[in-house]
Amino acid sequence: MICYLSGLTEIIRFLSTVFTFGQVLPTHRYAHSPHGGLFQPTFTQTIRLLSRPPFTLPRAPLADSTVSRHVDSSVSSPDINDPFSEPHLTYSTNGVDTFPAPSSYPSRRYSWVHIFPEGRVHQHPQRTMRYFKWGVARLILEPNECPDIVPIWLEGNEQIMHESREWPRWIPRVGKKVGIWFGDNIGGDDGAFADLRRRWQKLVEEDKSRRNGMERDEMGILSENLKYGEEAVKLRMECAKAIRGEVLKVRRLRGLPEEDPKEGLVETWREEGGQREGKMEDGSWVKDM
Repeated sequence: MICYLSGLTEIIRFLSTVFTFGQVLPTHRYAHSPHGGLFQPTFTQTIRLLSRPPFTLPRAPLADSTVSRHVDSSVSSPDINDPFSEPHLTYSTNGVDTFPAPSSYPSRRYSWVHIFPEGRVHQHPQRTMRYFKWGVARLILEPNECPDIVPIWLEGNEQIMHESREWPRWIPRVGKKVGIWFGDNIGGDDGAFADLRRRWQKLVEEDKSRRNGMERDEMGILSENLKYGEEAVKLRMECAKAIRGEVLKVRRLRGLPEEDPKEGLVETWREEGGQREGKMEDGSWVKDM
């Protein structure tokens, strides 16, 4: 995913086109846009990329048995959708822009999705991690099958483009080493997140019963209760912490020393205060992506 900043409209439009052709999903940050957060439309697309259709489920049958449920399949019927004008072929991140909806293409079912769940550039001298954003939990809990999940440890980019670099900042530093370490696949319906997914599915069924079929269920679109309900929030927090723990295992295999457990807590990073970017008190360099 790529995060967009506000302003510089023409430049952003050009970059968004470049990244879209590169199969990068546009993502807004709350720090720069009111369209950010873990319920923005790009998450819907991503969850569907990790799932199998149909993504829109039919409404529950009406109680009135006299209402006809017959669908006219003739060419002139309004029940027949025009595949070239259907809104599911595109989506908008802010109600103004338009992007092709990647989940509309059968060839992209069960796609690989690479994410950086810290959500920011974070360059720490001890190579520790920030807490993980809760959006990563949605990609694990909500697909109709648990995706394969491969934790990856990446280091060395900070040597190529460190945030403290001086002029010319835009030129990558050559002759540096980049390392990538891969963990085992911990996904699948019997994997490390099976219990969390079962608890989420139970929560979804309870929510569906509470709504009594009054709203159409769509993959990747949540009710208010599933967004902000206490149990839903708790599950996302647990899931984000669990996936961070799996990445820490790969970091440990890399041979790095154990980090302070407080590094993975949201409360720890709140101590940064109002400073969002630059060099922090712990020696790390931070920048919005």
